[in-house]
Amino acid sequence: MLRAELHLERGAFTLQASLAVPAGAVLAVVGENGSGKTTLLRALAGLERPDRGRIEVAGEVWCDTASGAWREASERSVGWVPQDLALFPQLRVHEQIAFGLAARGMRPGAVQETVSRWLERLSLGSLAQRRPHELSGGQQQRVALARALAPEPRLLLLDEPLAAHDPQTRAASRRVLREVSALHAGVTLWVTHSPVEALAAAAQVAVLESGSLVQCASPDEVVRAPGSPWIAEFLGLQRFSGQVLARESGAPVRVAVAGGVLHAAEAPEAAHTVSLLLHPHDVTLSLAPPQGSARNHFEGEVLELVPEPPRGDRLRVRLATRPALTAEITRQAAEAMALAPGVRVHASFKATALRAIE
Repeated sequence: MLRAELHLERGAFTLQASLAVPAGAVLAVVGENGSGKTTLLRALAGLERPDRGRIEVAGEVWCDTASGAWREASERSVGWVPQDLALFPQLRVHEQIAFGLAARGMRPGAVQETVSRWLERLSLGSLAQRRPHELSGGQQQRVALARALAPEPRLLLLDEPLAAHDPQTRAASRRVLREVSALHAGVTLWVTHSPVEALAAAAQVAVLESGSLVQCASPDEVVRAPGSPWIAEFLGLQRFSGQVLARESGAPVRVAVAGGVLHAAEAPEAAHTVSLLLHPHDVTLSLAPPQGSARNHFEGEVLELVPEPPRGDRLRVRLATRPALTAEITRQAAEAMALAPGVRVHASFKATALRAIE
């Protein structure tokens, strides 16, 4: 099990995080660029020294600033797969895997046996004599994983290992990562920018914003109740928080949010404040005022159109409405309306499209 309480200051940036992850579990770490994800991994690995805090892994204390305890990076049972994979260009595949084992003093016979086992597990046997430049991106990633896992680390740190892959390779690599993580008896931290990876592979999702851990929960809980507007956007949702203005029997609940008023089908009983979730595909755009029954109607200019991955046939349309909205529509619909930044549109959605969370 990993238990960590960290406070680390570097200039104007402060990282503050508290983690408790059971052995065998995968924790996905997400956040914007500069939120502290890599700094967190470096602190756990012993490459950054916290100003205050404690790190305990499998009952071993790696860091305790209160008592002065400190275990150097070379003394920690850590497997690391960085974004660039950091394979040794001069070493063959079997030598890459053997490197960490020999460095830990394992006898030659045991090194050979362990290397053979991981070559088989990750389907690398036929590539054992190749060097990194002779491998595809997906093959290089499997080598980096085998090298990190061969010493059986108590803590496996994956720092966006799929970032440079194309979508098809990413899908295949995700499967490999999930299968390999299942073989790992220790704790795995997987930094990712992908909602699919975070929700599909992890038992818990930790969200960092500006160095602070704002939510750490199961994927189901994060989807059900995102802890901040950024998390909601990460999941493809919009989150609004506001004050309940009025409740009338049989009528939508009026909620004052930043920039305007929303009409929601429901809100928690007796709540004075509420958070509302809206999926962009529930927002309808039109050039003329809508004629339907939608209770929420806003008007504003298009700010930008952004392709919605991984489906290139859909676009996210950010709007300068009050409150600010994002719609998701097909490219065909956008072309039919000749949408472009500066075009004024009407955005509408039903009260039932807003989901209230506590």
